[in-house]
Amino acid sequence: MNRFAKEKKSHSLARQLLTGAAVFAGSAALLLYGTREISHTADTEQARSLQTALTRSAVQCYATEGSYPESLDYLCEHYGITWDTKKYVVDYEILGSNLMPTITVIPLT
Repeated sequence: MNRFAKEKKSHSLARQLLTGAAVFAGSAALLLYGTREISHTADTEQARSLQTALTRSAVQCYATEGSYPESLDYLCEHYGITWDTKKYVVDYEILGSNLMPTITVIPLT
């Protein structure tokens, strides 16, 4: 046998196409999974950012005015807080004018 001669491969065209399709499908599935994870992480960070902004604004109100905001509307109107009401629900419970309110951000999706 000649060691420099190339061996003929017995792969059929159908097998090569199936292998290529399987690799493509696997890559697409990994890409889709990664995209969903990134989207979920971004949504979580947005909710955390909204929670932080609301808390900081309430503390700023207390430092400036001497009492915590009496309502979430007051906080939004005077301290410029806005959010997408289709994505998040904010629960704002007042405990007293000199006690920090309980602020909870609930994602809808």
